[in-house]
Amino acid sequence: MILQPKTWQTRMTMHEEAANEYLARYRHPGSYHPVYDFLFEYYPVRPSHLRRWHPGVGVTLAGEAPHVEWNYYHRTDEGVTVDTEAFLARRGSTVRYILNLLEKTTHNPTQFDCFGLHEWAMVYHTDSPRHDLPLRLGAEGTNEVVDRHRIKCTHYDAFRFFTEPARPLNLTVLTREGQPENDQAGCVHATMDLYKWAWKLGPLVPGELFLDTFRLAVAARTLDMEASPYDCREWGFGVVPIETAEGKSEYVRRQRALADAAEPLRARLVSQIRAALPATMRNH
Repeated sequence: MILQPKTWQTRMTMHEEAANEYLARYRHPGSYHPVYDFLFEYYPVRPSHLRRWHPGVGVTLAGEAPHVEWNYYHRTDEGVTVDTEAFLARRGSTVRYILNLLEKTTHNPTQFDCFGLHEWAMVYHTDSPRHDLPLRLGAEGTNEVVDRHRIKCTHYDAFRFFTEPARPLNLTVLTREGQPENDQAGCVHATMDLYKWAWKLGPLVPGELFLDTFRLAVAARTLDMEASPYDCREWGFGVVPIETAEGKSEYVRRQRALADAAEPLRARLVSQIRAALPATMRNH
């Protein structure tokens, strides 16, 4: 596909305006936000990354596109396009890992009964919570919630932050190596991670898709913290009291909505990767 200057300039401008709007809402350097800072610190995405519009694999920009000065772009007879060969030469193993993980996440059995207890397991019997926020039920009440439930976390990057007393309580001992076998599409953190994978895939991913994953990550992070043991009401957030039947029902409803929204984004990321990989590199 070849985009004429007027078309790609419009898309680039719209992308930058949308990114600036999101940054004004969710990113405030020099100040502390216990919910949204996670999206720029745990995921080390800089504002410049979010603002930068990429056309994606298979798109050529006619005319004098600034992308020709960016990493992993080159000029052809038709215009400027992503240099997939150069990108894969540098990051091919990462790209294939992401493809494998996303496809296995799609096909692994989906679960909707974790109730966000991973955040509770991260503060179980500890005097050093990860966030500078009050515990809604206090330390003793938080520990009691964990004790009354069976922890069913499937996401290693949540499990690795469990306290030592909480780790044996998880249904499965998770490892980094086993992540593709355990990640599943119902997991709120697997949904949030689509933003990370879109960022890591860089110029392979259209800017519009990157912003879509960011918007979904905001929604996933919001549920994650509203259902957590922390009290975020001072920051304008609600409470999903997963220690109650009503709270569990609300959590599952919102978790399912996030998974539904993530499904087409995950499929689009897979499609972009497969379009970039030579046929000899697509099997894994």
